[in-house]
Amino acid sequence: MCLGVPGKLVSICEQDGLPMGKVDFGGIRKDVCLAYTPEAQVGQYVLVHVGFALSVIDEQEAEEIFSYLRQIEAAAQSELPAEPESQSGQSLSPSP
Repeated sequence: MCLGVPGKLVSICEQDGLPMGKVDFGGIRKDVCLAYTPEAQVGQYVLVHVGFALSVIDEQEAEEIFSYLRQIEAAAQSELPAEPESQSGQSLSPSP
């Protein structure tokens, strides 16, 4: 199973003969290959997996995926075990 992450296309250029784009993932910008999505335009959302835009999606679909990702994160956080403590009540985790 693979996970595609939506991001907003902020610029397009050509690099070594390939269409490339700068994609914003919530403030983190990454270079993404647009070879599979030549129709993508600046301002649109693309679904990205391992550095390749696999499809163009609309803003509503991107927001729906963001919502699912937030739910997964919240569920994972609630399942984390409490930090182990010694019998003296001190944390057993190494200090930073």
